[in-house]
Amino acid sequence: MKATLAVLAGDGIGPEVTAEALRVLEAVASRFGHDFTFHAAPVGAAAIDLTGEPLPKATLEVARASDAILFGAIGDPRFADPSHKVRPEQAILGLRRELALYANLRPVVTYPAVYDASPLKAELLAHVDIMVVRELTGGIYFGTKSRSASEASDLCVYTRPEIERIVHLGARLAMARRSKLTSVDKANVLETSRLWRAVVDDVMAAHYPSVAVEHMYIDAAAMHLLRRPADFDVVITENMFGDILTDEASMLPGSLGLCPSASLGAGSLGLYEPIHGSAPDIAGRGIANPIGTILSAALLLRHSLSLPEEAAAIERAVGATLSAGIRTADLRPSGPAASTVQVGDAVIARLGEA
Repeated sequence: MKATLAVLAGDGIGPEVTAEALRVLEAVASRFGHDFTFHAAPVGAAAIDLTGEPLPKATLEVARASDAILFGAIGDPRFADPSHKVRPEQAILGLRRELALYANLRPVVTYPAVYDASPLKAELLAHVDIMVVRELTGGIYFGTKSRSASEASDLCVYTRPEIERIVHLGARLAMARRSKLTSVDKANVLETSRLWRAVVDDVMAAHYPSVAVEHMYIDAAAMHLLRRPADFDVVITENMFGDILTDEASMLPGSLGLCPSASLGAGSLGLYEPIHGSAPDIAGRGIANPIGTILSAALLLRHSLSLPEEAAAIERAVGATLSAGIRTADLRPSGPAASTVQVGDAVIARLGEA
């Protein structure tokens, strides 16, 4: 297969972890006989420094012309003040909007070799394999906003079509897994959640009668995610709830550095990134965990390029690397830790065995 991939490494540790994911993709291409072309472009604070914009028009065009986008991380302490009119984070919001990427997939998988890195007891972590589907372009984050000296408001709006497409995606994923769908809302309080729940019931009854559906309030979901995480299969929820819930879920594997994500739209084009931030405090030190980005590359192969065998090979190689005791500092509270490059080397070495 020939594919063109946009590489938006971004800020902080973004370039370091993205470099390892690219090396893994190159190894996959060599092993499986593919031809991947990479086109790099600036984004975030790096792009502001070059052009004055977090998402330059040229970068957006590179993204549009690609089969998929590998994204690193954005953020810079110079722009920490939320009152800045131009901020690095505007780039990711712009990409989602311009490319119509409405669904965020965040898989949460635990690895026995690093159970000790999680704050939860090991017996709660066994067999955890969750796919969270977060609606990405609606809700309170994108609603009309107002603020005065004494009052502020953020409007939360959802339409039936916005909810329907998330339900369809979640249900299709569930059918390929354990056929269980948990829909998270706050229907005892919010009208948007009442609409969400009604649409879920309509779509599931009409199209996916074989999938078991469970409704759960967001506060209960937050509790049960820590109390009985292995019971969850596919979780669908709205934008803000999904943002909070997936950050909580990232503690199950033991580190944000282990968690990938995919942002998808109606077609095959998707944006793939680790869920962690730019971590400027450790940038340039060679200690960042690249596994979240490497696993994001696996999601890229599966969802945008339809290469499930290659994606699974990467995932097995990551598991084998962790089982061999090769960990970056975020996963090792004491003792010698592997560098960013050493973890990339280990995954590539085990790719041939996977």
